[in-house]
Amino acid sequence: MTRTRLSRTTPATARTRPRAGAGLLLAGALLTGCGAQPGEIPLSEIRAESPSPTPTVEAAVADGSAAAVDAAAATPTAPPARNGLIAGRAFLDQDRLTSAIFAVTADGRTRQQLTQPGDRTRDDHPTWSPDGTALAFDRTGADSPGRIWTTSSDGSNARQLGPLCEAGAPDCVNETETAPAWSPDGRTIAFTRSWGRSDPDSEQIQYSDLFVIAPDGTSAQRLTFLTNDTPYSGAVTDPSWSPDGKQLVFSYRTSATGQPANGRSLYIVNADGTGLRRLTPWELRAGERADWSPDGSRIVFTTYPAGPDNAPGGGIYTVHPDGSAVEALTPGPSDVTYGAASFSPDGTAIAFDQAPAGGASELYTMRADGSTVTRLTDPQGRGESRPSWGTAQPQPQPQSQG
Repeated sequence: MTRTRLSRTTPATARTRPRAGAGLLLAGALLTGCGAQPGEIPLSEIRAESPSPTPTVEAAVADGSAAAVDAAAATPTAPPARNGLIAGRAFLDQDRLTSAIFAVTADGRTRQQLTQPGDRTRDDHPTWSPDGTALAFDRTGADSPGRIWTTSSDGSNARQLGPLCEAGAPDCVNETETAPAWSPDGRTIAFTRSWGRSDPDSEQIQYSDLFVIAPDGTSAQRLTFLTNDTPYSGAVTDPSWSPDGKQLVFSYRTSATGQPANGRSLYIVNADGTGLRRLTPWELRAGERADWSPDGSRIVFTTYPAGPDNAPGGGIYTVHPDGSAVEALTPGPSDVTYGAASFSPDGTAIAFDQAPAGGASELYTMRADGSTVTRLTDPQGRGESRPSWGTAQPQPQPQSQG
C-alpha cells in the first residue's frame, strides 16, 4: 500500500500553569511545570529505553496496596517477545447502553469477555499493564460518574480506584475520571479528569485535564492545566505513554468557544508536567487515543473530518515525536470511519477499529506500513472498538470430556 507523506509542520508550544483543585485528595506535591520553557524535544532525548515491566502487577492489583505495587515495580524482568491479546470495548445490547471489555487473540479465533458491567453501565478505554497481567479501564453508570477500575487479565480482582474527590468539594461537581493509560514501569496510571458545570447549549464541561495516580488509588497528581484559565474551552483525553516513560501524548478537542473553535489535535507533555507542545496541525484534526511504537520512533493516530461525530472520512496516520514525517497508512478519501489504533508489542503490526457508513465498528489489524489489512471480529453489531494490544497470553481452555 502506498503511503502519503505530508510536509512537516512545526508544532506550536504552550506553557503549563499550576493550580490545584481544592477538593482533591493529593498525596504529594502537584506536578506543575512552573517556569519551564516548552518547545520541540530532540528525538535523541526521547528514544526508547529498555522498559521495566512488573511481573507481579496482577498481585499488586489484587492486593491494592502501595507497598505491593512498589515491590512489583522494583523487580523488573525482561518483557515477553510475543504479541499477546488485544483488548477492546463491545456493546452488550442493541440500544448501546451497556458495554464490556473483551480480549481477542491476534488471529481473531478466540474471544473472551473480561468485565461484567451492570445494566446501563459502560466499561470503556481498556489499557494493558506493561507485563500483561492486568487491565485498567473506566466504568460509567446511568446514575454514576466515570471512574477508573483495574482488573486482572482474566477479569478477576476487579476494583475501583478513587474517587479522588471529597464529598461536597466545589471542584467535584460533575466530576468524572476516564481514559486510563498504564505507564511502562507499571507504577502510574494517567487518566482524564473532567469537572465543573456544563454549558447548557454546548454541553461542554468547565474543566478537563490530565492527572496521574498509582494503581492502588493513591498519590493522585495533576499533570496539565490546559483548561485552567479558559473554562469551557475544550476536552483533554486519551493519554498514552512513550516507551521510556518520559512523555505522554494526548488528544485535545476544543469547544465552539475554544481556539480554534471545534478543533482537534494531539499534544505532548513531559511526565513531570513540563514541555507542553502541540504535535499535529489543527487542520489534520487528529483525535482518539494515539499510541507510540515500541521503539519510540513513531506515534500512530486517527483523524476525523469536520462535522458530526462518526461521519465517514479521516484515516490512520503516523508521525515522529518531533512532529515531522506525517504519513497516511490508510487510503483516502475514505468512506468509512476509523477509530483508535494500537501498535503490537513487537512493533510489526497495528490494531484499529473501523466502521462502514451507518454501521457498527469492528477490530482489524494491519502491518505497520498499512498493508495486509485483516478483520478480527465478526460483524454482529456489537460496536467493537478501542483496541489495546498487550503481551497477555490466552488462558488455557478446559478440555472437553468425550
